[in-house]
Amino acid sequence: MIQALLIFLLQIIYVPVLTIRTILLVKNQTKSAAGVGLLEGGIYIVSLGIVFQDLSNVWNITAYVIGFSVGLLLGGYLERKLAIGYITYNVSLLEKCEELVSALRSSGFGVTVFEGEGIDSIRYRLDIVAKRSREKELLEIINGNAPKAFMVSYEPRSFKGGYLTKAMKKRKDVN
Repeated sequence: MIQALLIFLLQIIYVPVLTIRTILLVKNQTKSAAGVGLLEGGIYIVSLGIVFQDLSNVWNITAYVIGFSVGLLLGGYLERKLAIGYITYNVSLLEKCEELVSALRSSGFGVTVFEGEGIDSIRYRLDIVAKRSREKELLEIINGNAPKAFMVSYEPRSFKGGYLTKAMKKRKDVN
């Protein structure tokens, strides 16, 4: 029973580490992913090694499977809390909302405003890139100023130039 408990604990550590490593790879942070992969590989070999010592031990197999599942839940929670990377929002508005643009810019968000042609009138689109850790704050500002806005989000893998890059460089130079 002690082995089953050890396997379970290793799995609830292993799977979140696997999740973080995968996210780092997707975010193009390969050196960090390789470092995390060392820990992941070690845990994987130890826990699976214990299971393979006795494939007739139902408790060990069950602990592995349930630990994997619980680890997935924990990994998803951890990913949301870490909020690694950036998020881009395209916000479509029926009217040019200077209050929204001003509120976003005064909060430090870079905003580009576009004017476009809708089916029956002019539309306005805001392109906003923000750290994922500030996504909730961004959405609160948008919803507070333009609750009927149509929004689409995606995660950029990389970017170059622009307000956000300059702001990050300034912060790096200060440190």
